Amino acid sequence: MDERQALASFGALSQETRLQIVRMLVVAGPAGMAAGTIAEKLDVSPSNVSFHLKELDRAGLISQQRESRSIIYSANFEALGGLVRFLMEDCCAGHPEICAPAAEVAACCAPAPKENLQ
Repeated sequence: MDERQALASFGALSQETRLQIVRMLVVAGPAGMAAGTIAEKLDVSPSNVSFHLKELDRAGLISQQRESRSIIYSANFEALGGLVRFLMEDCCAGHPEICAPAAEVAACCAPAPKENLQ
């Protein structure tokens, strides 16, 4: 992740509702959640949640896919992991033992290796 991408991500996350949405989608996992469900859980209007989802999608922090009549949103774990790794890149001025716990968290967000199917 480069600085421009990190700034776009932080900008998108710097609003309370959007941060809550991302955290909710992280918990939901790859299955994601429908926009209507997100609006209900946050107790905000569908148009309000739609606005915030658009901003998160533009920043690359979430993805969407249509399922029947619903749009399902899910966290982009690769992008979120990249953001954490961006923050930890020059960890603790050459003393990685200081931030080892945070680095372990960043590792949990790394995309799973793809199996070589031949």
